Amino acid sequence: MVLELSPDDLPTSGLRGIDRVTVIGAGAWGCALASVAAQAGRDVAVWGRNPATVAGINTDHVNARYMPGVPLAHGVRATTDAAAACAGADLVLIVTPSRTLREMCKMIRPHLAPGVPIALCCKGIERGTGLLLSQVAEEELPGHPIGALSGPTFARETALGHLTAATVAFPFSYQDRLHPENSTAARTAFAMGSNSFRPYVSDDLIGVEIGGAVKNVIAIACGMMTGAGFAENTRAALITRGMDEMKRLAQVLGGRRETVTGLSGAGDLTLTCSSQTSRNMSLGVQLGEGRARADCFEGRNVVVEGEINAVSVVELARRVKVSMPICESVYAVLYEGAPLGDTFARLWARPIEAEPQSMSLSMDHPANDAAINDLAERIS
Repeated sequence: MVLELSPDDLPTSGLRGIDRVTVIGAGAWGCALASVAAQAGRDVAVWGRNPATVAGINTDHVNARYMPGVPLAHGVRATTDAAAACAGADLVLIVTPSRTLREMCKMIRPHLAPGVPIALCCKGIERGTGLLLSQVAEEELPGHPIGALSGPTFARETALGHLTAATVAFPFSYQDRLHPENSTAARTAFAMGSNSFRPYVSDDLIGVEIGGAVKNVIAIACGMMTGAGFAENTRAALITRGMDEMKRLAQVLGGRRETVTGLSGAGDLTLTCSSQTSRNMSLGVQLGEGRARADCFEGRNVVVEGEINAVSVVELARRVKVSMPICESVYAVLYEGAPLGDTFARLWARPIEAEPQSMSLSMDHPANDAAINDLAERIS
């Protein structure tokens, strides 16, 4: 279920309870969302680790480290004190790397008022446990509604006020289904909506989370093929079949295939696979060009979520017995030392299958070994 909100359609009470928004994470996306919330009329506090970054936000209204030259809304204030950041919060956005989520939840837990909703703005699956990020947060923050804010968004464009749409997802109770306009998801969307930021509401948290986690891995695959010299046909095929992998995993875990065709799935996948502004796409391009991983990003230690997610997504898919050949290929190249050319040649030469799930069809690909070897040489 997706609910489109218009302020004219909302009741005059019940939705306007979110006045103060706390953003945990002073990176590019954290500061972009802080600006969005401030422009929507909210009182905004940002928590960050780095004192210099925090000072720059407070004095110059700029995050010089992560978004140089992009002015932040003047209502945004920052602190390194978690207690001060969380004081009086009506809504908390966690916008830190997925691998630090459990740590962040433990840090803020003592400082939250009971029942404050938490919207996760990071994307991934916890390595080792196979837990969705919402499940991690539920373990660490019992009693708090846990949801997600996700969609096709680059931080810089969002902060600059480019027209942007995203999905806000929280599980729905029986009462929420009777009155969806009063749900936590709707209240969050209403609190974040502005003239440039358009939120949509969903009750399918699983579908939204799977889209956000898997699209990063598919973007690396698209980058690899782009870097290897292939063009739009190849990228379109990877995006489309990658979305099918997202649908299969979401459905097995209890999400809806329909959700994956929305902003948090197809929208985010298309954006991430179409621009080297995405670190995932950029990493793939550099690897496809033949660079060693240590030499990518000019040797800088850049966190790439899809690189981390490749492990957790593949581990989860294997556990629940879902076929995800594109993600498996990325995993093999990144972590098993598989040659990129041979790996993607074999991906392309897999047995021919039907697209509709209702058809049961599998037959050997007509390409012979010589053709596969030729493709492997072209990619390498």
